[in-house]
Formats: sequence, structure tokens, C-alpha cells
Amino acid sequence: MAKAISKSSTKEAHSAAAASVWLYGPWLDLVVGCSAWSAPLLLLSYFSIASSTRAWSVAFYALALFFNYPHYMATIYRAYRRPEDFQKYRIFTVYTTGLILLTVLLSHFWLGILPFIFTLYLTWSPWHYSGQNYGLFMMFARRAGASPSKTERRALYGAFITSYFVLFLGFHSGPSPDPLFISLGIPLLVARWGQVGLGTAFLALSVFSLSGLVRAIGWRKLVPCLTLFSSQFLWFLLPTAMSLIFPKGMEIPQSRYSSGVLAVMHSAQYLWITSYYARREASEAVGRSWRPWAYFGVLVAGGIALFVPGPWLASRVFHHDFSASFLIFTALVNLHHFILDGAIWKLRDGRIASLLLNSRDRLAGVVSEAGGGFAAAWEWISGSTARAHGLRVVAALLLLAWGTVDQARHYLALHSENVSDLQRAVLLDSFDSSLQTRLAHRELEDGHPQQAEAAWKKAIQSNPADPAPRQALLRFLVEHKRFDEAFDLTEASLLYTPRDTNLLMDRGLLALRRGHPDLAVESWKRAIAIDPGQMLAQLYLANELDREGKAGDAALHYKAFLGRIAQQPAEKRPEPEKVIAIALRMADCQARASQTAQAIQSYQLAAKIAAQTKQTKLESMANVNEAAIQGETGKTAEALPLYQHALQLDESIADGTSTAEDWFAYGRFLNTAGFPERLVYACFVKSSSMQDFLPDASQRQLLADDSKKAEKLVGAEAGAIHRDPEALLREALTLRR
Repeated sequence: MAKAISKSSTKEAHSAAAASVWLYGPWLDLVVGCSAWSAPLLLLSYFSIASSTRAWSVAFYALALFFNYPHYMATIYRAYRRPEDFQKYRIFTVYTTGLILLTVLLSHFWLGILPFIFTLYLTWSPWHYSGQNYGLFMMFARRAGASPSKTERRALYGAFITSYFVLFLGFHSGPSPDPLFISLGIPLLVARWGQVGLGTAFLALSVFSLSGLVRAIGWRKLVPCLTLFSSQFLWFLLPTAMSLIFPKGMEIPQSRYSSGVLAVMHSAQYLWITSYYARREASEAVGRSWRPWAYFGVLVAGGIALFVPGPWLASRVFHHDFSASFLIFTALVNLHHFILDGAIWKLRDGRIASLLLNSRDRLAGVVSEAGGGFAAAWEWISGSTARAHGLRVVAALLLLAWGTVDQARHYLALHSENVSDLQRAVLLDSFDSSLQTRLAHRELEDGHPQQAEAAWKKAIQSNPADPAPRQALLRFLVEHKRFDEAFDLTEASLLYTPRDTNLLMDRGLLALRRGHPDLAVESWKRAIAIDPGQMLAQLYLANELDREGKAGDAALHYKAFLGRIAQQPAEKRPEPEKVIAIALRMADCQARASQTAQAIQSYQLAAKIAAQTKQTKLESMANVNEAAIQGETGKTAEALPLYQHALQLDESIADGTSTAEDWFAYGRFLNTAGFPERLVYACFVKSSSMQDFLPDASQRQLLADDSKKAEKLVGAEAGAIHRDPEALLREALTLRR
């Protein structure tokens, strides 16, 4: 009940002081109206939801039938029941409602708007809760005889506002883990210090405003007010404080504030105050009596009408995804409620003040009957004729039955381990993407691949934009080597989600497998254009360009991939050997593209990482490749120690292949650099003694040819060197230019 009471008259306050502070009685008012049950319920939900997720989901879904749904209907009942109220708030009862209905239709055909609607709903919910707590606080204060000054009212309202913004910063700091919630991305450090500052302001404003009220009327009369204030603290400040103290274990998701125990407490609080208002209103009207069961029956049936038929009809008639449709109705009904509630519940309104503050001075003259067709229609529906009574009974029974079926479907859909229950839920409504996806996984686990495939296809038909069933079906098709069907699925899905980078990645891989590298390159380039942070797209693109001989372009994408890795936290980076291998491939591409300086830097980077992570073989490879480039550019002094260090590394790990290859490479380098032929021949002899480790026959033949040439140049010394080359090898390893 947003922002109520702030301008009630002094006369009303004195009239309220003469009456009881309580509405129904101390216990009910404190526990429900002032949310004294907050601490035990919040503790119970926080520590048990993680271990009993399904049970709590069923419980909250059932509680919604008797708390959440009726509390929305209570606002509709208040705004639409009396024709004069309907006319008075026409901009909200007609035009805002029409805009909401139009948004409902639009969002069913443009699901991309759903995250924005849902984000607005989740962000606005705690603001709405805060407004209701503030309004009830001021109501109890007025009933107790308090007349806070303008400064005290502003300070008190500021305390409620700052507590909300503490939570707001928590919602919108950093990236959002929920795809339906769009975070503003406030830097964590800024958000944390902002929360500290707002928390300090909350304490200062609270002390100032509450101390003034206590001095004026005493703390005993303020028990309901103080209880409400403690509830506000428990709802908003305490969770944030705990998340600051224990950042790893106390993060509370945004949805918890709108669909969990907090929403149930808020709804119960709302029903408590609206039922009191309706009772008082009935007692003031001539010829009317308060019928609580009829009132709550209307709220329950009306609440079901607001939430249940819409998603079912959208799913059954228009084949929209039930889960997405339910989220749309949930968010938009809430938003409509927030707007309408903020307009109709203000105690500066004479009628509301007279009923909630026990002040009747302004009641006379505000009750008038508005004529017209709406009044006549409503009078007939709510009348005592047999037809009207029958219509009300039939509608209520139909809605209650519908609500019961909806509850049963939700219960069955949660039993993901029981394929029979999932199938029963599907029979009630098959156009539910998440339900069909769960059924498909269960069918596959039970050895029914055809049924699983059919369920995935049904899920995709219900919601083509949902990535979960699409990715599962893609994986299934690839595992069964049905690559053409998998590729066709990616093509069809891109019509609905053309900016899905994961889908573009899969399309590229499947196109490459089908022999269409140009299509693969185009897919990966599109993915990078949409999201430059797509690391794997950079790597796949680099590999393909490298294969096509476009070394310079490939090197750029290898570099982009490595740059993204450097920005990742250490625990999220690939294994060191993979990073080194990619750095070596980048260096090779740069060398082939005649980017000598860049290639040398890349080999040095690879060697440095390899040395730090004890990847000895890769360090040796990086040294030899750099040495080759240094030698080709005439930098013999730089190349010598690199070859020598690589050979020492080979020996330390007893790697026969690397040893054979590197002695051969070193010998050829010494020959090109003009070192004595006996040293060159000794290197070839060493390599030849291990030629069985050389994997390539052409490499062995090249070694044999070079050895013969060197043997002729050495002459008579060749025999002795061949028998014992060790002394010359040690000399080769200590050469300096």
C-alpha cells in the first residue's frame, strides 16, 4: 500500500487516538499486519529451500492460490467494485489496464521483451513492499495519536527509501546470472560502498525519526510501528549486510523477493488490511453486512482468473510456451497491481482515512452512486436474482476447478525422476518447453531415444527461442551422426534467435563437418561481431584460416583468443599446455606471414609460460623455433643459447623424438652459420643414433643425406667422430659466437 497517509489532517489523528490502535487485535495485527513472523519464516526458508527445492516450490505454488493471487484481486475489487471508484480512477482502471493488456498480447508475439518486463517487475516488487510497510507504519502511528512533523515524516520516509536502494544496488551490481533479469551492471566495488553509505543513512534517519515519535507518545503505543520497522530491516537491510560480511555464501537472487516467502508475507499483510477496510466499508453502508467468506471467495476465484486461464489459453489455443506465458502474466499482473495500488490506497483520501483511522468527519458526502451501464451490469451480477447467483456460483466453481488442475499439473511437472508423472503433466498441457525438455531427458535416460527426440521437438515448437531443448537435441543428433539434420536445426533456429552466438558456433562446426568451410568462417565471424568475447569462435576461425594458408589473418585471431584468456581469472583459464600450444601456432603463423619480430615475441611468450608451468617439452619446442628464426635473420649469438638450452631440456626429460630432431636442427644451423664441420657432423651422428625416434621417413632420409655430405667434408676424422662424438657434442653445447 504505497506512500499512504503522509498528509492526513491533525484532526483525524486526534480522532484516531481515542480509538484502539489495533484493527483485529494485538496478536493478528503484530504477526500478520506488522510481519512479526518475518524472522522465523525467513530463516526457515533460507536454510531449507536449498535442501527441499521441490517441496518448497509446491508449497509456494499452493500458497499463491490463497495469498498471492487473492491479494492482487483485492486491488481489482477495491478499484472496480464501486462505480464511483471506477470513474474516479479511470486513468488507471481503463487506460492503464488497456495498455497492460496490449503489452500482454505484444509480449506473446515478441518474447524478446520478456526480460525487460520481468526485470521491471523484480526491481519494482521490493519498492512496492517498502511503500506498503511505510503506509502501515504511518497508519498505526496516526491511530496511536502521533502527529509527526513534516521533517520527521520525511526522515522516516527516507529511511524506507534508503533500505530499498540498498537492495536495489545488490540486484543491479555486476552481471546477472538470470537470463530473465537484466542487470544494470553497476561495478561491484561501487555497489558495495554505495550500500555501506545507504546503510549508514538508514541508521541516521531511523534514529532521528523514531526518537521523535517515542518522545511524543512513548514506545508502548509504537509497538506495531516498531515491529513494522524491524520487518523492513529484516527484509532489506539484514540480507545485504550478511552478503557484505559473507560474500561467498549469502547472495540472495532477485526472484526470492517476488516469488518466495517474502511475497507470501507481503500478500498476507495486504489481505489483512484490505479485509479490514472492506469490513468497515460494509458496516458504513446502509443495508449491507460484512460477509467474510463471500469476500475471500471472490478474492480467491478472482485471483485464479487473473493468473491461471491466461497462460492455459495462450498455450492451448495459440500454442505459446506455457512457462513463458505464465511469466508474462505474472510480471504484467504485478505491474498493473503496483500502479493501481499506488493510486487507490492513499489516506489523504477522505474516505480511506475515515475507515482506517476511525475518523468520520470526512465520510459524509463522499459516498455517491455513479450511474451508467457499468453500474447497472455490476448491480445485476452482484444482485440477489437466481440467475446472477447461479452465474457467480458456476464461475467460481469453474475457476476453482481450473486452479486445482493447475496445481496438479505443477506438482506432476516437478517430478522429473518419474516419467509417468511428467507424461501426465504433458497430457494436461503439452506446449510447455521446460516440461517437454525434462521429459525428453528422462525418456533418454530410460532408453527411449525416439520419445526423447519427439519431446525435444515439441519443446522447440513451443518456444523456438529457448536454447535448452535446442542444444539438447543438437547434441543428440550429433552423437547419432545425423549431421545434416543438426545443421538444418541450427538454420531454422537462427530465424528466431539470429544473435545467438552459441547457435552460430554450432552452425559453423556443422558446416565445416559438411565440407563448407566458407559457411563456417561466416558463422564464426558473425558470432565475433555480436560478441567479441567469444573465445572459441576466435580459435575456430584461426584454425580454419591457418588451414587455408591465410597465416596473417589466422595469427590475428590466435592473438585475440590469447588476449581474452589473459583477462580471465586464473581458475577459468584452459590448461597451460593448451595455451602454450596456441601461442606456438600463433608464432608459426606470424613466421610464415613474415612477421618476424612478432613471431619471436610469441615464441618467447610460449617459452616463458612453459618454464613457469614446468612444460619442459613445449619450452624446448619454443626455444628451437625461435632459434631457427634468429638463425635465419643472421642473429647467431641469439640462436646459439636457444638451441643449446633446448637440447639440455630434451635430455632432462629423456624425450627421444625431440632429442633426435633438435640435434639435427642444431647441426644444420651450425653448418649454415659457418662453424667447424666436425661439430656439424657430430650433431648429425648424435641424431642418426636416435633416428628410430623420428616419426617421418622423409626426415630420416634428409638426415642421412646431410650426414653423408658432412662426412665427406670432415674426411679422415669422420670414423673417430662416428665412434665417439661425445667430446665434440659437449663442445657444441658450450659454443659462443
